[in-house]
Amino acid sequence: MVHKILFWSGFGVAVRLWQLGIEMRPFFAREGLWAYPFFGAIGGSFGYWLTGVENRQLQVLADRRNKLLEKRQRRAEREAAASEEQGNKAEKGGILASTS
Repeated sequence: MVHKILFWSGFGVAVRLWQLGIEMRPFFAREGLWAYPFFGAIGGSFGYWLTGVENRQLQVLADRRNKLLEKRQRRAEREAAASEEQGNKAEKGGILASTS
């Protein structure tokens, strides 16, 4: 989680440097130094929010995977019971056919 926040903080500072480069202004002018922590904080808060989004998405995917596995297991049990029932009917039919 920390590495994502640090990455996005660095990205925010890089955006500030890019902005000043486009404007062809000096990077470290005394009156503009306050903007670097500001852009870094905005980037870090975005990274923190993005980490929360990722965690929620992973939880939803895990829940869906578990539901799908349960559904597959129930289907396999139904199919096994149906094939067992078909096998019992075939055995009864064979017994009755041979005795009559």
